[in-house]
Amino acid sequence: MNFYGVRAIYNFEMARMKRTLMQSVLSPVISTCLYFVVFGSAIGSRMGDIDGISYGAYIIPGLVMLSLLMQSISNAAFGIYMPKFSGTIYEVLSAPVSYFEVVLGYVGAAASKSVILGLIILATARLFVDYTVLHPFWMLSFLVLTSVTFSLFGFIIGIWADGFEKLQIVPMMIVTPLVFLGGTFYSIDMLPPIWQTISFFNPVVYLISGFRWAFYGVSDVHIAISIGMTLVFLFACLLTIWYIFRTGYRLRS
Repeated sequence: MNFYGVRAIYNFEMARMKRTLMQSVLSPVISTCLYFVVFGSAIGSRMGDIDGISYGAYIIPGLVMLSLLMQSISNAAFGIYMPKFSGTIYEVLSAPVSYFEVVLGYVGAAASKSVILGLIILATARLFVDYTVLHPFWMLSFLVLTSVTFSLFGFIIGIWADGFEKLQIVPMMIVTPLVFLGGTFYSIDMLPPIWQTISFFNPVVYLISGFRWAFYGVSDVHIAISIGMTLVFLFACLLTIWYIFRTGYRLRS
């Protein structure tokens, strides 16, 4: 293992976060705080409890997951796209680091940024809504597992994209609707039967459900299924990245 190479990539990406604190940290925190104020404090105070949990507290896991998914994808996608855009990707590919070490450096940095952001948002949420964490270990585990999984997904998007527009298409046109329809603001049990069935084809449902279980012990699907579905997506991303480096797809052309 070339730890110097991995650390160089990791530190470079983390330094980019420090240079863009307004965009990387402040902007998503403020956006999520607005959700807490509007849906948690203002509208939430006029709505009934869900599964015995106040509405403001109920939506916290979903809103954290929304920021986590978007930032994981964006951080990893931009991280690998910029070397492609500037042409320095060939220096990375010709350096004495393996493909595994390249992925470890970029994805590790993107996941670290997302975990830090998720913890900041959780700390900020305490200012607006009172909430509890019944299972802190599983909460942190879901936070890390989701960050790593969607950072891998973002890495794939960064390699696939051949323009800045494509970097935004998947997060904005696919991931955001899936999060909003994945039980962020409601329980799947509140939907009509046909929409409940359709919702279970949404992979984000399992992420939000598992994350919410770590907070309050309630979920739309069993925790084991949530973990299993997340791991399936993780291995699918790993398999895709292995194929990309094996074939040189969008890297050597």
